[in-house]
Order: sequence, then C-alpha cells, then structure tokens
Amino acid sequence: MTPPVPLMDAKLVADLRQSIQDCTERGLSVASKWSSELYYAIPSNKRDALISKAFATFSTSTPARSRSPRPSLSFVDPSPGSSAALCIPITPGNQTHLPSHFPDVRAQETELETQDEAALFAARAFMTAKEFTRVEFTVKNCKSAKAQFIYVYSCFLAAERKAQRDWYRQNNTRGQPPVPINRLLTTLLDMVKNATDPWLLFLKAVFLSRLNRREEAIESIIRSISGYHWNWSVWTLLCSCVGDGDELTALLPLLPFPATHPLILMFQIRTMNELHSPSENELAMCDRLLGDDCFRDSAWIMSLRACALYHLHDFGQAEKQFEKILAIAPHRIDDIDVYSNILYVTDNRLKLSRLAHEFLELDKDRPEVCCLVGNHYSLRAEHEKAVKYFRRATELDRTYLSAWTLMGHEYVEMKNSHAAIEAYRRAVDVNRKDYRAWYGLGQAYELLSMHRYALYYYQHATALRPYDVRLWQAQGACYEEIGRLKEAVECLKRALLGADPRETTIHMKLAKLHEELEDQAEAAAYHRRVVEICRIEERPVQDYAKSSIFVARHHMVIVGGDLLLAKDYLERVANSNAEEVAQASDWLKKLKSVLITRPAISITEETSDR
Repeated sequence: MTPPVPLMDAKLVADLRQSIQDCTERGLSVASKWSSELYYAIPSNKRDALISKAFATFSTSTPARSRSPRPSLSFVDPSPGSSAALCIPITPGNQTHLPSHFPDVRAQETELETQDEAALFAARAFMTAKEFTRVEFTVKNCKSAKAQFIYVYSCFLAAERKAQRDWYRQNNTRGQPPVPINRLLTTLLDMVKNATDPWLLFLKAVFLSRLNRREEAIESIIRSISGYHWNWSVWTLLCSCVGDGDELTALLPLLPFPATHPLILMFQIRTMNELHSPSENELAMCDRLLGDDCFRDSAWIMSLRACALYHLHDFGQAEKQFEKILAIAPHRIDDIDVYSNILYVTDNRLKLSRLAHEFLELDKDRPEVCCLVGNHYSLRAEHEKAVKYFRRATELDRTYLSAWTLMGHEYVEMKNSHAAIEAYRRAVDVNRKDYRAWYGLGQAYELLSMHRYALYYYQHATALRPYDVRLWQAQGACYEEIGRLKEAVECLKRALLGADPRETTIHMKLAKLHEELEDQAEAAAYHRRVVEICRIEERPVQDYAKSSIFVARHHMVIVGGDLLLAKDYLERVANSNAEEVAQASDWLKKLKSVLITRPAISITEETSDR
C-alpha cells in the first residue's frame, strides 16, 4: 500500500514563516496571529529541519514561476432546485500579476520599499496604536505596493471607525440603520479597481463584499489567493461568501491547490463549520492536520475539530477536545463561548461556573468571555443578568453573532417576544446563513400566536439545515396550528429522516395527525411502529399501551385483520399496571366474540405461507 503524501514540505513551512512577517508589516493582525499559531504548532524538530532545508534550497536555486490563474471561473449549478449559479469570468486582461515571482519587478519593489523605509516604520507603529489617520498621512506619497496597501487599508479602517461612531450615536433611535454604513466604500473601491497586487486584490474583495457584489468579490479573492497563498484573512473572507455546501464543492476545484493541501483542508473545515454542516469528512481532515507530520499541537485546528463535534451534537467528545485545548493553551479565549454552549447544553453547572470566574479574571472585555458569563447566569435562570452580559458582548463587537442569538434566547425565556425578535433580527443582519437566528424568530412569533409568520422563519431555518429534526418538528407544529394537516405530516416525515431510529414521539404525532385525517390504516402503522420500538427497547407497557389498543382495535374492525396480533397486544396491556387496563380488558371480551364468528388468521403467518 502506498503511504499517504505528507502534507508538509520545506516550501510550505518557509512560506508560512514568511507570511507572519508579511501580514504583520501590513497591519493584518488576525492573519499574522493565525500564521504565528500554526508555525508554533509544528513540532520543533520537524520545523527546524524543514526551515534549514528551505534556506539551503533557496541559496542554490532561483524561484520558479507560479502557476497562473485559470482562464475562466464558474460555479456549476448541481441541481435545478438549488440557488442560481454564480458565474465568475476572468478575462485575460484581468489575470493576476505576480510581481514577487519576476526578479526584475521584485528588485524594483525592494528598491521602492527601501526608499519608503522610514515612512513604513512609522506607519507600522501608528497602525499598532490604531492611529489610522496618521497612517494615511504618513504613507500617502509613498510609491511601493506595500505602502499603497497600508494607505488604502488605513483609509478603510478610519472610515469604519467613523461609521461605527455614527451608528452608536443613533443607538435606540428610529433612524438607526441595522448595521453601520461606511459611505467611503465606493471611493475606496475606485482606488483599487485596477489592482494587480494580491494584497490590494484582497482589499478590493473586501469592498466588493461589503457592497453585496458577491460574484465579483469571489473573483478578486481567487486572484488574490493565486498571487499570495498565506493571507488567512482572504480565506476567511471567501468563507463568508460561500452560501452553501454545493457552492463550496463547486469552488474548491477553482483554487490553485490540490485537494489535500493544508490550506484547502482548513478552509473547507472552517466553511462547513460556518454553515453549521460539518460531517465525519471534516473530522477526518482535522485528524490529518493534527498528525505528527503536520500541525500536531495546533490549538486552532483542535478548536476547529471541537466546533465540528459541537455542530454534530457530539457534546461529550467536543467537551473532551476543549479540555485538551485548555490543557495546552489555558489562556486561549477564542471559541471559549462555544465551550460554554456545550457545558450549558449538558447542564454542567459546576464546570461552567468555574470557567466563567477564571476567564472573567483573565479578560472581561472580550465578547467571548461575556457570552461565557451570560451562559453561566442563564443556566442559573438569572435571565436579566444573562441579558446584561450578552448585550455587553454586542457592545464590544456588534458583529458577534452568538451574543445576539443568545440574547434572543434569553428574551424568549422571559416571554419578551418583541425584544427577542429585535435581537434575532440583528443576528440575521450579521449573518443570514445562521439557522439559529431564523429558528429563534420562528419561536418568538409562535409565542405571539402568529403562526404564519413563524412558518416563514422556520422555512428559512430548514433550508439552511435540512436534516435538523427540531426545525422540521417546529414547522410541522405551525402547519398543524393553521389547520394544514397534510403539510404537517410531510414535515414530520422529513423530521424522521434525521431522527434517532428509536424515537417514538414523532411516530406518535404522525399517528395522531393521520387519525385526524381519518386515515386509520396509516395511523395504525405508526402506532405499531411505536409498539415495536418500545418492545425492542424493553420500555414499560405504559409507554405504548395506547398504541397497542389502537392497533388491536384497528385489526378487529377491518376485513382480514390480524386477530392474533390484536389478542397479543391487548393481553400485554390487560396484564400490566397501565391506566388502560380496563379498556384493554373490554376490548379483549369483544375480541372473543369476534373470534367465534371468524377464524383467527395471523397476517404474518398468511404472508409466510405465500
């Protein structure tokens, strides 16, 4: 058997190492932090060996020209029922220019950076201090591509800060828009509309995405990635542009990497987590990335794995993974709110309380910590205090989706439907792909007995998460409330597709709906399934007494009914301590008279004779 191709080589490690400096110099702190964490997670002996090898190779060879982007990029619509396909053409004149791979252009850029050195040093210091207008003034006359990026980026950040301030100034007023409005986006886009530098292409994609020009944004992202691979911020932006799993599948072949490249694996896992749709495939990718030959000690990849387990509702394994993360990185705050959600769902009050106190001491001004503390108070049924901390999280970061959603949940618990609706709407404004906010809106409108509105939001939620049992059950309940029983039946049948095979509640509900529809045969079939499941699970007779009597009665009144089956079901109930003992005994007496008038032929025996 051929051994698997190693994920990591000398060039990959050298590129990752270089990206730390490249991102830091441009003020991309999140991307720089990500690269640093990954580089640090490589086993030291392997990291040192590969870096030495990379330097040795670099000193004896010239860099090879990178593969250019493909001439056309298009999303294939996999099915007529899916959303409209994206079409992203790239004309030859727009193909990415890769100056770093041409010695003469690279030398020219190095010379320009040398001339701009003092301004770049000052700009970097001002960027760290978040003095964005000083950065603009410092580098506005510089000529290097790096300085141009820093100039446009600082203009964007200054405009974002102003938009945020204006938005908060209008807080709790009717004139406040759902999100801050950056009025300079079009102007900033004009600055980079003809960009060929990969970093400027990243900014162009940011502006296009904010202007809701998604297809153009994805084109710019792919061109940016083709020019420079290790800017994680551009990968994160691409993740936010992907609408569903089908789009992701269509997008992957367009990226300039093999399917097994670590960047592709990390992007795929991150995107499926964002879509709340990871599978065992993503867990296998995490395990490969965490192998001894790769990023063995990466808390970031471990966190990806823990979040995937959380979305798969494997809370026990997810909790163990987070415990392992905290063992190697006890002060890591990223994704601690997800860990608190797991402890909340599993009702682990002691651990959640300890975690809340520890991280509140560590950093009380991180939105993740505020969500953690909010969950702590919510589990103690102190909903007003929980809302206080969730609101604090949104004040620290208005785009922090979990805080808006959890705040909505608290208002639902407090029966404050109008406040819940407002919180959930804010969550939808932040990310329309999060099914939890749509589901929350449905619940809030159900509290107001506005079932048709609730149905609209439940339909959005099920479209985003088509195999979630709860969502289909909620949708079915709404249809039942408005008297559309056939649609309610279809929803519950869909719920069964993702339900536990030993589940009986949905079967009971389907049996009841079929009774109301006067379809006695279907009702009896679902009741019989309940009896079979309960017997296999050896549950008490009380759990399936009503279903047993219904099935027995049905077989007694239909032509060719299985009277032996009816007798067996009735005797089990009559000999138990269930409330239905008297009813079962009465039906047994009637069964005896039926047995006198016609012979008891078991349907199962009759079938086997055939």
